[in-house]
Amino acid sequence: MCAAGSPIVSALLRQNVLLRGVSAIRGSTSVVRARSKSKSHWQSRSFSSDAGAAVTGASASAPDASHPAQISHPKTVSDFQELYQATKKKFQSKKLPVDVHPDAVFACNELDLSEVQVYGFDYDYTLACYKPELEGLLYSLAREMLVKRFRYPEEILELDYEPNFAVRGLHYDVEKGLLVKLDSFLQLQLGSVYRGRTKVEADEVLKLYHNRLLPIAYVEGPNNSYRHNTNSKMVQLADLFSVPEMCLLCNVIEYFERNRIDYNPEIVFHDTRTAMGSCHPIMHGKVMLNTEKYIERNPKLVKYFEKLQQAGKNLFLVTNSPYSFVNCGMSWLVGPHWREFFDVVIVQARKPKFFTDESRPIRLFDERTQSHLWDRVFKLEKGKIYYEGSVRQLQELKGWRGHSVLYFGDHPYSDLADVTLKHSWRTGAIISELAHEIQTLNRVDFKMSANWLQMLTQLIEETQDDESDAAQACLRDWMDERDQLRNKTKNVFNEQFGSVFRTYHNPTYFSRRLFRFADIYTSDITNLLKFSTTHTFYPRRGVMPHEYASHFI
Repeated sequence: MCAAGSPIVSALLRQNVLLRGVSAIRGSTSVVRARSKSKSHWQSRSFSSDAGAAVTGASASAPDASHPAQISHPKTVSDFQELYQATKKKFQSKKLPVDVHPDAVFACNELDLSEVQVYGFDYDYTLACYKPELEGLLYSLAREMLVKRFRYPEEILELDYEPNFAVRGLHYDVEKGLLVKLDSFLQLQLGSVYRGRTKVEADEVLKLYHNRLLPIAYVEGPNNSYRHNTNSKMVQLADLFSVPEMCLLCNVIEYFERNRIDYNPEIVFHDTRTAMGSCHPIMHGKVMLNTEKYIERNPKLVKYFEKLQQAGKNLFLVTNSPYSFVNCGMSWLVGPHWREFFDVVIVQARKPKFFTDESRPIRLFDERTQSHLWDRVFKLEKGKIYYEGSVRQLQELKGWRGHSVLYFGDHPYSDLADVTLKHSWRTGAIISELAHEIQTLNRVDFKMSANWLQMLTQLIEETQDDESDAAQACLRDWMDERDQLRNKTKNVFNEQFGSVFRTYHNPTYFSRRLFRFADIYTSDITNLLKFSTTHTFYPRRGVMPHEYASHFI
């Protein structure tokens, strides 16, 4: 099927995780492994078909060729090794999961498109998807600005961009100068903490933070807001423009560390962020001069707009980018008459303020003079360009409200959070990294490793309470193997930080926010082209920790 009912990370074979969190996530949760311990009841134990739950006592079926041989009270190392081999044999007999469709649309919350009359879109990384060359361009421009404007050492100009170093969703600790990866419970992923380009070992990380689990006020500030609080110690780098920013930041810190140059991590962060933001206008000009070099062509985009228009839907565009930049890109993607598809076009909206501020008036943009008029706007007309404003005015002037509006963006916070929490819009996230994630999930070697990791973890869980020397000796070997498997399944996504969506087993902090603020998500906006405008996306009914490991026996 092309429409997948659970988040992409649920393809990891019922990991021991509730992907969307029982406490705060709306809709259905993903599949989890029910934890059940059994103290040495080996005579009645057999493995269920779910790699994550043991069947004990009267519920256990009679042993057959597909189940590990039952061992009554294993006592010796040989007994435990035999149990291990039986588990390995069972693993080898299991079928691998089917591939995840690369163009799937994943549902976090039930979404009935027949209720949607208005489709809204962001521009950058939603309608316009950029080639890797854009990241290199941003990196080079910001690096040059650090040297020329902020007087950083000229040797920094020799630090090259490494596109595969970082992933979206990481946090930068402005006080300690560390780039870290957090899970949905605010736990540090040890092995993915970096000072500059150098990994910080687990012992030092725990010495610095005193705990693997961070206080919520440290990460999110005293107000625990979903948006960055200036009093928090952590800054999340949540959009794709931040990937070259992270690489530049870490390269500069690495240079200072290696050359024993004293620096303030917070100052370096703010200088890098300012340089990256200041070079965007320069980037806009270079992209406009060579659009084909930087923007991916998407021939399906026109067909998708035509389909929505033929179904009588209203379309609008709200973007932070300037009109000249948007017009150039959309003309190349859709054609010179691209504005005919949209009922409202608002540029330089300054999201998230567009969704939160009440007093910013919408202004009319004059294409001839490339300036903003001071006339009061009483209605929003098709074919005209508007500037700034607020969602309150958009809703009042057009009457578009609540669940009849579906808005697509790439940033879980500035695009999606406010419209769903404050205005009850439906939301869709365009996460381009899904293409790489799905490609990795579908690799046979990854499926094998993830499957065996689950079964080995189950074996460890059910043996760990046996305090005999033989059991503990085998457990040490099994734990070493498990650690190797965890690193293997992490590194195939990104050698430094792993998957965007998962730590070793838990969902990432980024995933938690994505699943909370997005009703659906996919890798490309035109993946929705294959669905009718009356299609309903259903999330999979996930299994919570206290429920059955599987609803099928």
